Amino acid sequence: MAVVLFLSVLLIAACGLIYELIAGTLASYLLGDSVLQFSTVIGTYLFAMGLGSAASRYLSRSLIARFVEIELMVAMVGGFSSSLLFLAFAYTHAFDLALYLLVIAVGILVGLEIPLLMRILEGRFHLRDLVSHVLTFDYLGALGASIAFPLWLVPKLGLVRAALLFGVINAAVALWSTFLFRDQLPSRSGLRAACGAVLLLLGGGMAASNWIQSQADNQLFADEVIFERQTRYQRIVVTRWKDDIRLFLNSHLQFSSRDEYRYHESLVHPGLSSLPWARRALVLGGGDGLAVRELLKYPNLESITLVDLDPEMIRLFTDHPMLAPLNGYSFRNPRVHVINADAFPWLEETRGAWDFVVVDFPDPTSYSLGKLYTSAFYRLLKKRVAENGLVVVQSTSPMFSRQSYWCVVDTLHQAGFQTWPYHVYVPSFGEWGFTLAGSQWHPPSTLPAGMKFLTVSIIPQLFDFPEDMKPVQAEVNRLNDQILVRYYEKEWKDIAR
Repeated sequence: MAVVLFLSVLLIAACGLIYELIAGTLASYLLGDSVLQFSTVIGTYLFAMGLGSAASRYLSRSLIARFVEIELMVAMVGGFSSSLLFLAFAYTHAFDLALYLLVIAVGILVGLEIPLLMRILEGRFHLRDLVSHVLTFDYLGALGASIAFPLWLVPKLGLVRAALLFGVINAAVALWSTFLFRDQLPSRSGLRAACGAVLLLLGGGMAASNWIQSQADNQLFADEVIFERQTRYQRIVVTRWKDDIRLFLNSHLQFSSRDEYRYHESLVHPGLSSLPWARRALVLGGGDGLAVRELLKYPNLESITLVDLDPEMIRLFTDHPMLAPLNGYSFRNPRVHVINADAFPWLEETRGAWDFVVVDFPDPTSYSLGKLYTSAFYRLLKKRVAENGLVVVQSTSPMFSRQSYWCVVDTLHQAGFQTWPYHVYVPSFGEWGFTLAGSQWHPPSTLPAGMKFLTVSIIPQLFDFPEDMKPVQAEVNRLNDQILVRYYEKEWKDIAR
């Protein structure tokens, strides 16, 4: 019996941490700035646990029945937390309020669990052994949850099903507690009926999880959702309206198939067309393969290496019947070599140099992305660029996030690059900015065949900035403070007002 009791401690500890991780992950996906969101969610959750622990002293009668009731409440609130948060974001303007109310509710209930269980068990063990065993299994449960969450739960189940699964676990703990302590529960039939009802509700939630997610998606995205998947690293959603296919990562638009050629032609060709001697190209990010499609227009390129963190993106844009044609089946080309890795440590560990490098990361909406725009990253990158080679960096919008754009330019310059900033109009995004970096560059005199937008005569115009996009003062984006993420967040919030 002791083993089963302490297994209960392990499971309820795991459940509590999973709910906390889900809330932090959803907040970072939907609100951005992962450090701020995780920090405030964890702080609020721990504070609420403290409130729950303090409140446990006022429960003095029928402790086992109270414990079972609390487990059922945790199962319902925690189990449906992810579903409720997705729907709150899609249908209301009160996502922040819903987030912190749920975090506080779960925190208080979890804070009640362990003190109550210790009081229930105090007559069965010496106090020293009881505290030692309970805390040991509590920490082991937290360790197991923290490992399982990114490696299995998120990529295999997604956030909605993961929360519901751990709600089922909480309800199961409640149910078996009615059998473990049956001699001390005179009215256990009512509690067992409540356990059965909660398990049925959570099971129904599991069965309806796809519907819940699709309802939220259909409200969040104006067009038909044709693909959605929660991977270990991000949430991928693809929508379609007539012939327009759009990719969203963590709710941020990445491209529209109607005009992405403007973006990708401008990203690749002003730099690469000036390097007729180039033989090796590197793409960092760009898991949709659209930049690789443009690189493949150069027969002189012998090798193209793409480094992208998420293997699901590569699979999607290699095999999906609607998406693979967009990049011309570029990932099936024998010149293309794909590596799934975090670009920062990969650059540090790899050897060799590339003649042309495309840096095509999503905008710096979080610190995990912001690190890929820092002076430390660009100094690493400089070591991997061949003599007289060039780098082009996706640099966000000089119109809508002007200070962020010039921060990227200044950071590249501080890392030792000479820079040539330029911009292009992409209807889906508005004015968008790029930065060429290297030691020398001259506008190209020819372009490969097959351009839909770019011409030799247009290229010099891209490097001319009107008054409302000209340089403004910005600090260098360093790894220890990442000022760029704060610039970006402030500028896009100002636009949203």
